[in-house]
Amino acid sequence: MKSAWDKVCIARNMERARATDYIENIFDGFIELHGDRNFGDDKSIVAGIALLDGDPVTVIAQQKGKNTSENIERNFGMTNPEGYRKALRLMKQAEKFNRPIITFIDTPGAYPGIGAEERGQGEAIARNIFEMSKLKVPIISIVIGEGSSGGALALGIGDEIIMLENAVYSILSPEGFATILYKDASRNVEAAEKMKMTAEDLKRLGVIDKIIKEPEGGVTEESREVFINVKKVLIEDITTLKKNDTEKLLSKRYDKFRKIGG
Repeated sequence: MKSAWDKVCIARNMERARATDYIENIFDGFIELHGDRNFGDDKSIVAGIALLDGDPVTVIAQQKGKNTSENIERNFGMTNPEGYRKALRLMKQAEKFNRPIITFIDTPGAYPGIGAEERGQGEAIARNIFEMSKLKVPIISIVIGEGSSGGALALGIGDEIIMLENAVYSILSPEGFATILYKDASRNVEAAEKMKMTAEDLKRLGVIDKIIKEPEGGVTEESREVFINVKKVLIEDITTLKKNDTEKLLSKRYDKFRKIGG
């Protein structure tokens, strides 16, 4: 049986399937859109419009690289304020045209650089959380790798929250947790167990709704069965969520996160 730290290592594996692998294997006709209409285009966020089983959806995904050069280009999946604002721009567009929103979460956390703070990192994350809570279209959030800190939560206010079996979702990294709590980052393995960050832990605690199985060594770009299963779950969940009128959809979302927060 895998430990929590084992799953952290699998979630961080450079060979793990990235958001673009899911996009390529699940959706048709993906058109990427760029920029926040204010500062620039953050390549750690891949976002656009696509067809899911013939129906239009908005897809917003955090993207890591599979090698050093790709990670540098994607800022190691650490999003800047303009990335979150790009995401919000497209979420508001989705609401205008009544398109369901699907987010893929995979980040070690929001980028902590001075420039990001100067451009309003905290406000951008808080604004996304606030706006997502009241968007009038279905939202499904999927944690496909790491889901750490507010950097993940800024895309995680979904009507359904799904995790891959070896993904992790937490308030911060185990190393950060160990540094704060134990004053010793080397106690990361112990911290990972304490944090209850695995899919099984979070399902039991009611934080997430579904777990999607992975191959023994973790999901890669060749894991066709996983992509098929994710697509099937997305179609089923969107079909179910569309049966709710707007008031009921928002009420259920509010109650869901009040329960988690409580």
